[in-house]
Amino acid sequence: MTNTIDDAQQTKALALEIKRLIIDALELEDTQPDDIEDDAPLFGDDGLGLDSIDALELGIALRKQYQFQLEATDAGNREHFRSVSTLVRLVQTQRAV
Repeated sequence: MTNTIDDAQQTKALALEIKRLIIDALELEDTQPDDIEDDAPLFGDDGLGLDSIDALELGIALRKQYQFQLEATDAGNREHFRSVSTLVRLVQTQRAV
């Protein structure tokens, strides 16, 4: 049970870290981490409203911060960048490799 609590706390901490990374990398000055819902879309009108240039900048920031490669031709990238929650899963998966 303690591992489950620790895992949940680590996931929550990573989500906050990724939200801060998004805000800093994309210079979203009027946005706070609490303004970004974990499962809200990052792109399009329904969520944060990011665009393809933002995706490139975010990909670079993630690569620098977490030291892993994202392939531009990876069909899974669209799903990885769907929300903060999917980015958390991507980072956790990459850390486990």
